[in-house]
Amino acid sequence: MGRATKAVLAYSGGVDTSVCIPYMKKEWGVEEVITLAADLGQGDELEPIREKALTSGASESLVANLQEEFIQDYAFPAIRANALYENRYPLSTALARPLIAKKLVEVAAEYGADAVAHGCTGKGNDQVRFDVAIAGLNPDIKVLAPAREWGMSRQETIAYGEKFGIPSPVKKSSPYSIDRNLLGRSIEAGPLEDPWNEPIEEEVFLMTEAIAKTPDEAEYVEIGFEEGFPVSVNGEALAPVKLIETLNAITGRHGFGRIDMIENRLVGIKSREIYEAPALLALILAHRDLESLTLTKDVTHYKRGIEETYSQLVYNGLWFSPLKGALDAFIAETQKQVTGTVRLKLFKGNAHIVGRKSTNTLYTDELSTYGSDDKFDHKAAEGFIYVWGLPNRVWSQKLRG
Repeated sequence: MGRATKAVLAYSGGVDTSVCIPYMKKEWGVEEVITLAADLGQGDELEPIREKALTSGASESLVANLQEEFIQDYAFPAIRANALYENRYPLSTALARPLIAKKLVEVAAEYGADAVAHGCTGKGNDQVRFDVAIAGLNPDIKVLAPAREWGMSRQETIAYGEKFGIPSPVKKSSPYSIDRNLLGRSIEAGPLEDPWNEPIEEEVFLMTEAIAKTPDEAEYVEIGFEEGFPVSVNGEALAPVKLIETLNAITGRHGFGRIDMIENRLVGIKSREIYEAPALLALILAHRDLESLTLTKDVTHYKRGIEETYSQLVYNGLWFSPLKGALDAFIAETQKQVTGTVRLKLFKGNAHIVGRKSTNTLYTDELSTYGSDDKFDHKAAEGFIYVWGLPNRVWSQKLRG
């Protein structure tokens, strides 16, 4: 008896996921494999990918356009949370995994499959994200991960696929491993495995312009928010996908949005990662600044700790978890007053906040000014300082005997 009767496979069209199809059927006795390719704005032509799955042995090949859901239900909540893993990585790749997992489980239910599958190896973060997300949505369904178990080298995997009519991939000069979606690109491997090597711009970057080629004049962009959700660019209301595309183009042409970091992977190893996420980074930068205008001091400070936990949960594959749900409720409550506009100045790889405004601002002119309109009661400061410093004063007296 095989490991499963019918499996729904997350499919990219690459070597590993293509070989997964005959491997599961031949080696594991899976009778039927249905593939699912997720359109997340990666720019690939998905019809050839759909056809390749069929020629590789899939009984049915599905393509799902998930771009709108990806931005509205995954990226925007992360922006409201100012989610930056290790205070740098905006989770552009990690955010896609729970959505793909959700769609796998839905398709499995629709087609009566008793298993879902993916092509992740045993070394990366994605295997955890898929397995844990799937378990959180349907703990009873089987999860198959052939590439984690088959123990074949790259060349052995290609040779195995050729036996079943899967063509050997065209040899590429690029040594990099790249993942892309609408939110950004992640680039690793090849020369980048040496943390000392500087990325070769023309080989590595695509969404962000080289600094030498960026405009010699600064450009200003205004981003509007309603209850923490991005809604407009330069005063024009835009749908979620269009808003991300527009900001990617504007900020990317000024070279903004690059990250080069040593990242602590969930599986316990360090990895040198290069990211491009121009729109996503700009939105988090602007959103956090708007919060400084509209949230009270205690909420702002407390939320910073929540943001770190939130980022770790998403990175570690726990999107569908009780703690993540509880944090979502807290964040949603904090965003009720986060409405307004933030102005960024883009120039030579940088994005600086140069203005912000909101009808819900807590910035009060008559309290903040040092001019003649000052309404702050300066005489009250002496008593406040005495009470505030009293514990230190008592401690100092006791210490001195």
